[in-house]
Amino acid sequence: MTVPPTMRALRQTSSHGPRDLVVHEVPVPEPRPGEVLVRVGAAGVNVADLQQAYGTFGGGPQPPYVAGIEAAGEVVRVGEGVTTVAPGAHVVGACIAGGAFADYAVLPAAGALPVPAGWTDEQAVGLVVNWPTAIAALGPLGGLRAGQTVLVHAAAGATGQAAVTLARHRGATVVGAASADKHAVVRERGADHVVDARADDLAADVLRATGGVGVDLVLESVGGPTLPASLAVTRRVTGRVVVLGMAGGPGSISTWDLVYRHQVQVVGLNIGVLAQAAPHVFGEVLQEMAELLAAGVIAPGAPTTHALTDGPKALAELEARATVGKLALLP
Repeated sequence: MTVPPTMRALRQTSSHGPRDLVVHEVPVPEPRPGEVLVRVGAAGVNVADLQQAYGTFGGGPQPPYVAGIEAAGEVVRVGEGVTTVAPGAHVVGACIAGGAFADYAVLPAAGALPVPAGWTDEQAVGLVVNWPTAIAALGPLGGLRAGQTVLVHAAAGATGQAAVTLARHRGATVVGAASADKHAVVRERGADHVVDARADDLAADVLRATGGVGVDLVLESVGGPTLPASLAVTRRVTGRVVVLGMAGGPGSISTWDLVYRHQVQVVGLNIGVLAQAAPHVFGEVLQEMAELLAAGVIAPGAPTTHALTDGPKALAELEARATVGKLALLP
């Protein structure tokens, strides 16, 4: 299979955000042992890409680097020792070091999942970031059970929509928080209640929606000003808050808060760290995802697509919270 020596790629040239994400001609990377090289069919756009662009992603790459952590495409070369994936296969995978916003990308073979039969590469983005994050947050970390109530922040986003769908499948009552112009999308996903994420008193709105009793679980992906509201609406002692992002900036909670104000269980989630530090738990997540795919609960995605060269625009829209669902770049 012929692979050119160079390719187009979006390189992050500073830590000042997506405005400094620039198209460059760079060498096509060579897969190292345990890696595969894919011809990118679609690259997923994630909040983590924004955090890396601003240098706030823990352990993220330093500029200049080829951006993008999630890609789906056709395997064109395999590195030494790779036996589970062969050239010609279509896979979707992620690499925290970046490289997905390009014509070709290198992915760890161990984390490359087959694109489901009948799906396009474009439809598969999200299967290694958004869905596993939602499954882990609701399942092994959040312990959501039928009959319980969950608050999902950023419910119109890719991970938020996955969480709403899965929580309803689990038999839970779902409160989705999103900006007013996105409420219809959240309701279509099956949320029982939808509240305005930008309301002056978000906690009061959530308590009103739940008859004053609050929620058993919060999926906290915004941070910043929403964290106090999340803590305030969580049931004391038995309630859980899974923190899986900070799109609105860092939030903080003190030991005094946990002892005297918010007696709740707070758990941090980074899906990449989960996969590395607790592979047995990640294996359970992937097994559940396979079952959800087989049952049709997870359907082919329909991301909003942009040309690769419009990557800075797509990230700027994501940063402005002007997007709904998954975003993808097409080389």
